[in-house]
Amino acid sequence: MKSADFKRLRIAVSKLDHHQRKRLIETLNKQNDETRVIEVIESSFDTKRACPHCHSVKLYRFGVVSGLQRYRCRDCQRTFNALTKTPLAHLRNKRQWLNYLETMAQSRTVRQAAAESGVHRNTSFRWRHRFLKWLSQDRPALLHGITEVDETHLLDSDKGKKKLVRKPRKRGGTAAKPGISNEQVCVLVARDRSGQTVDFVIGTGALNKSQLTAVLTPLLDADVLLVSDANPTYAAFCQSEGISHEAVNLSKGQRVNGAFHVQNVNAYHSRFKEWLQYFHGVATHYLANYLGWRRILEKYSQPTPETLLNAALGNFQYLTVT
Repeated sequence: MKSADFKRLRIAVSKLDHHQRKRLIETLNKQNDETRVIEVIESSFDTKRACPHCHSVKLYRFGVVSGLQRYRCRDCQRTFNALTKTPLAHLRNKRQWLNYLETMAQSRTVRQAAAESGVHRNTSFRWRHRFLKWLSQDRPALLHGITEVDETHLLDSDKGKKKLVRKPRKRGGTAAKPGISNEQVCVLVARDRSGQTVDFVIGTGALNKSQLTAVLTPLLDADVLLVSDANPTYAAFCQSEGISHEAVNLSKGQRVNGAFHVQNVNAYHSRFKEWLQYFHGVATHYLANYLGWRRILEKYSQPTPETLLNAALGNFQYLTVT
């Protein structure tokens, strides 16, 4: 804004009545939230400044759209902004993002988050999974030392689907088949003694060695000692990969084996399942996002909306570990 225009604006503001001033302050506060969001987005882009199409770093500014700086790549000639090819691309109402992320930090349901942030419930659901898509990828590169691993099973859920391949059941129902079957989803959690945690939605039915090899092998340090229950799948996996292994036979009442136990990972399972009940049923399709959400809440102490927004943009270094 030019100096002369700003001067006229100040004079106009001085003539506002009480109600007009109140509405102006509300407008400025909303604008301030949008400014904070844009600042986080632009700062995030500056840490990895490159064309999202061809990854060239030869860029130049090319106008401003919706408050965000637009760029053009000198190599591929395509234009983009800081949100291009991110899960948050094309999401509107940036001034409400921080309020919404605050509801996520407090584990609100879709409808509660919608009411508290002033958006429609369908928007609330869409925003939740857009924010979680990259945020849930905050995983440790390696697990070290004594690492506990165990699987748990959740009833497969087709919540939200209009066409089912099975007979519908009430929320909180039970599987038609006894024991572990393809009606249940296997969730694997590994956690070292420093609290670093990884989790995976393995698939339906019982766990097998090839699944363990695919997800765990890249994440286990050379010095790791894997502690599990007496499930022979873990022993077979460790023998195949040359990993040190200790087993605790829970079925025979053994809780500890010397210094080894799986109480940390089992307690994590319990906290996750208890927390999951807040949402009154979660579709299996979105289960990985909820696992990542819970991992973020376990790992970080009361993250602010700004730090969650950074994580949703893939900048995990902005979060402070407890």
